[in-house]
Amino acid sequence: MSSRKLDQDEKEILDAFESGKYKSVLTTKRKKLLAEAAENTFKKDKRINIRLSSRDLEALQRRALREGVPYQTLVSSVLHKYVAGSLKETAADNQLKKDAQKTRAG
Repeated sequence: MSSRKLDQDEKEILDAFESGKYKSVLTTKRKKLLAEAAENTFKKDKRINIRLSSRDLEALQRRALREGVPYQTLVSSVLHKYVAGSLKETAADNQLKKDAQKTRAG
């Protein structure tokens, strides 16, 4: 378990789980299906080459170092999150909102 502090509700859930109060309802068939889906999701079967500015590459490498992962893994993760829709470009979103407000006002 991580060193993260748990609140009272989380402690109760963890205690109940560890004492055996909760049992998994995951069937062997469902577990196999989920394992295959996870494997296919994270399978890296294509290679790409991209050109980046030295400045951007160095920033990626520094960020990856802080995160404790190789920079290629960080780039892959960011791209995956973007195409999955869980990573959004907030600067562009903010600019779109400002533009829309100006259009409505003007």
